[in-house]
Amino acid sequence: MAEPTVLQRWKRFTLEEKVHTLPNGLETPHITLAHPGAVLILPVANDGKLVLLRQYRPSIEAWIYEFPAGTLENAEDILECAKRELAEEAKLSATEWHSLGESLPAPGFCNESQYLYLAKNLAHADAEMDEDEVIEVVHFSVEDVKSMIINNEIRDSKTIVAFCRAQLMGLIT
Repeated sequence: MAEPTVLQRWKRFTLEEKVHTLPNGLETPHITLAHPGAVLILPVANDGKLVLLRQYRPSIEAWIYEFPAGTLENAEDILECAKRELAEEAKLSATEWHSLGESLPAPGFCNESQYLYLAKNLAHADAEMDEDEVIEVVHFSVEDVKSMIINNEIRDSKTIVAFCRAQLMGLIT
């Protein structure tokens, strides 16, 4: 199997081109955004409200609502990454963690796996946010989040996937 050609590197991401042999035998070049993986945390506050971030995203030049999330660093343990991101972005720690599974956000061009968690028994945590993150921490009821998804106020796919999984698993009602 041929090694991919690296077209571009940026932070922990690479744009790679490689010839693939498809299941039907066709050989075709394909470009993949190689991603180290990410975590998303659905924090449930002690009063039952869900903790979201109102975050400015330069790629879309807009503020969006999303659950805390972040990219894995250098073979970092997945749960440790989730704990770090919850502390950095929401200034919270949790003593109860539930896996919500894994999601593939854009498998047509990116190999990223997103590992989803629900966090409970929250407490304040001190951690430094990345300097390029512009974030406001907000709390909403489960019903409010449902309405925000239905009304397209929450458009972030990883947030919607985690919310739906948590509901289907009976972890939030």
